[in-house]
Amino acid sequence: MSQPNAPSEPAGSAEFSRRSLAAQAMGGIDPHTRAVVRPLHVATTFVRDPDNGYSSGYCYARPDNATVREAEAVLAMLEGAEAGALLFGSGMAAATAVFGALEPGDHVVAGTVMYWALKRWLREEAPRRGLDLTFVDTDDPETLRAAMRPDRTKLVWIETPGNPLWTVTDIVAAAEIAHAAGARLAVDSTAASPVHTRPLELGADLVMHSGTKILNGHSDVVAGVLAAARADGFWERIKGIRSGSGGILGPFEAFLLMRSLRTLHLRAAAQSAAALDLARRLSAHPHVSRVLYPGLPEDPGHAVAARQMRDGFGFMLSIRVAGGEAGAIATAARVRLWKRATSLGGVESLIEHRASVEGPGSPCPPDLLRLSAGVEDVDDLFRDLDAALRAAHDVA
Repeated sequence: MSQPNAPSEPAGSAEFSRRSLAAQAMGGIDPHTRAVVRPLHVATTFVRDPDNGYSSGYCYARPDNATVREAEAVLAMLEGAEAGALLFGSGMAAATAVFGALEPGDHVVAGTVMYWALKRWLREEAPRRGLDLTFVDTDDPETLRAAMRPDRTKLVWIETPGNPLWTVTDIVAAAEIAHAAGARLAVDSTAASPVHTRPLELGADLVMHSGTKILNGHSDVVAGVLAAARADGFWERIKGIRSGSGGILGPFEAFLLMRSLRTLHLRAAAQSAAALDLARRLSAHPHVSRVLYPGLPEDPGHAVAARQMRDGFGFMLSIRVAGGEAGAIATAARVRLWKRATSLGGVESLIEHRASVEGPGSPCPPDLLRLSAGVEDVDDLFRDLDAALRAAHDVA
C-alpha cells in the first residue's frame, strides 16, 4: 500500500542529522495550509473510488492511520530501520506481538533481568502457546551461547540496560550468537532510547521500545514501538498480528508522541547528564551501599556500555540503601520533589521500591530503589534524596 500522506523530507535530508530531522518531524508540512505541524487524522473509514479501490492508500482505521504513519516514519529514521516501524497501543502489545509471531515448539532465550511485566507474561503465556522458554544472564556471552539450541532457538530477547539492575548486554556479541544458531535477536532498548543506542546498527533484527517512557516523556501517552532491520516473513506476521488484533496506537496518542519526538534529543541529553551526576554523588553517600548505573567506571557493564552507547548512558539508575529494605521504603516515603510512581523516562523524576511492586520471585534486591532522572534542577534532586536518606537512617 502506498503512503501518500507520509511526511515529506527536507531536500537533501541525507545531509542532516537524526536530531535535526526529529526536531522537524522529518520536515513534514501540511499540504493544504502549509502549517509546520501536520493535522491530526481521526477518521475511521475512507471513501472508495468508483472502481471500488482505494487510491488514497487508506481504507479503515484499525490497520492504518495517517498520523500513526507520520510518527512511525520518524521512529524508523531514528532507529535506521530499513523495514520501518510499527506503533502499538502499549509496550506490552508491541513485545507480545513478537512472541505471537513465533510458531509452537520454537525455543526462546530471554534475559533474567528484564521488564517484570513482560517476564511474568512470558512465564504464564509462553507454555500455553507452545513456546519453550529459557531465562539466562544475557550480559555473559558464554552463558548466552550455552543456552542456544541450534535450529530450535528462533528468538533471543535481550533488554539493555536491563530494568531495574541496569545490567548491560553486548548487542554485537548477542547478535553473533543468535544468528549462528539460526535465531533472530530482538532488543528492548527502552532505557537507552535511539539517542544513546541503535541496536539495528549493531546487528539486532528487531528493536522494541515502550513509547510510554522517554520517547514520549511527558507521562500522558501509553505506546509501544517495534522497528525492523529488514522486511521478511516474520515482520509481515507481526504486521498482521497488529492489524488483526487491533493493536494499533490511537491517532491522538500518535500525535502527542510526534510532538515529544521533536524534543527527544534535548530531553535525553539532560536526563542522562542528571542521572550521571546523581550516580556520582550517591556513590559517596554514607547511607547508600551501592549505585547501579552503567555510566560509572566501576560498574560491571561500563566497558560494554561505553562501546555501544553514545552521548550518555541513559536516564535510569538504582541505589541500594544501606538500611536494607526498611531503609529503602522509609527513604521513598520521605522524598518531596521525587514522585513515588511507577514508570520512567518522564520529565518529572520518579522513585520506586521495585521489590514491593514485583512481589515474590523478583530478582530485585529488597534494599533497592529505582530512580528515573527527569529534567528538574539536579541539585534539588540530590538535596531531596539526601534529606530523605538521612531522615530514614535517623529513624532507623
